[in-house]
Amino acid sequence: MGIVFAGIAPHPPLLIPQVGGGQIKKVEKTVQALKDLSRRVVDSGAESLIIITPHGPVMYDAVAVTDGDSIVGDFSQFGAGEVRQKLEIDGKLSVYLLEEANNAGVPVKFVPASNNYSPRQGTGLDHGAAVPLYYLEEQGFRAGGLHITYGLLSFSQLYKFGQVMRRAVERRGSKAAIIASGDLSHCLNPGAPAGYNPRGEEFDQKLIDLIAGYRVEDIMQMDPKLIEEAGECGLRSFIITFGALEGSHVTPEILSYEGPFGVGYLVAAFNIYSHAHTHPHPGENLEEIIPRLARDSIENYLDKGTIHSPPEHLPSELTAEKGGTFVTLKKRGELRGCIGTVEPVHSNLAEEIIKNAFSAAFRDPRFSPLQPEELSEIDISVDVLSNMELVEETSELDPRKYGILVRSDGQSGLLLPDLEGVNSVEEQLNIALQKAGISSNQSYQIYRFTVTRYAEKRSGGGE
Repeated sequence: MGIVFAGIAPHPPLLIPQVGGGQIKKVEKTVQALKDLSRRVVDSGAESLIIITPHGPVMYDAVAVTDGDSIVGDFSQFGAGEVRQKLEIDGKLSVYLLEEANNAGVPVKFVPASNNYSPRQGTGLDHGAAVPLYYLEEQGFRAGGLHITYGLLSFSQLYKFGQVMRRAVERRGSKAAIIASGDLSHCLNPGAPAGYNPRGEEFDQKLIDLIAGYRVEDIMQMDPKLIEEAGECGLRSFIITFGALEGSHVTPEILSYEGPFGVGYLVAAFNIYSHAHTHPHPGENLEEIIPRLARDSIENYLDKGTIHSPPEHLPSELTAEKGGTFVTLKKRGELRGCIGTVEPVHSNLAEEIIKNAFSAAFRDPRFSPLQPEELSEIDISVDVLSNMELVEETSELDPRKYGILVRSDGQSGLLLPDLEGVNSVEEQLNIALQKAGISSNQSYQIYRFTVTRYAEKRSGGGE
């Protein structure tokens, strides 16, 4: 349970046939892409919708969350009052969102819903939300959810709010889709709403390239002057969404882009691959696949209560080879679980990783079992161990390069290499002996080994 799909949608009212009339033919690519995006939301199995808009009550000091039973709006200000949309509000999700935001120190304000759009008097359904909802409803999507208006906070705060949003969804125990509503530059040609500025096209192309490569950190660090001169209204919606997707395996897909009226209309999908059906994707390497195997194992157990088998079509290094592995979980930089095997006990390396990831999350006796709401805060690394080499002299040890295993009469203790605070052979050896319960006066054997570490490459902006 959690975020199962996300997308970017533009929101010009002329995309509504009753508003755009004949002009809608000029944005046919956008219309078809919105229909495609909406079908993907339906196919994702999402049970609720979170829509992030720039055209609700924008605040300087907080993110605005619409409060009430439902939010209703129409296109009367655009000459099509007969076209109406309604979003039922998930009250329980709102409560979880507020609690998580307070815990994280992210400012959130509830704004009462009304049946008429008025940023000063509360909020009805603005066109930033109503346009995407029109296409979602056309494809048969009827779920309720949340209506959120981004605030003029720093990018890092908005990203953090996205993380908060993800945790709230996980606590709710439902499958949610996110639609980030926003247009790109409003100054692409001389007739554009914000007038012409050549930097508008520069901004749009740069942002699209960064989204296509899912280079979130680079998006967060875009030139503020370029952003300002572009006259955009969607970037903050997108950044909240990136925060919500942190830790997920995301494949972006640009569905369409055009700007015939001087405003950039981007439709993009963020496909999220779940643990149960995870397969390697073209271009992926072991550095990406191995940590994802560990995360998928944990997600699968949280979702289904079972330990799943390795997915099909894994590289031969994971299916034909064996090896000891250690899986380490950290939460906000602090250890949250670490379990491993010195030597292989399962049929292949993939199974070794999956089983040890489960144990690190739910069977480490030093910690309580991992809870669903913690998952988005967890960083995962997997250490694959080399074969053990018997050491004759301590001069053969190096705590930065080698881990060690000490053994004596059935007792053993292991220490991984390159650990913070372990700077000498003596320190490494003493800690390993203490872990094994072996006295330094006893006779014992020392083995050394190397590890190859595979760590998740998380997006920028984390807590």
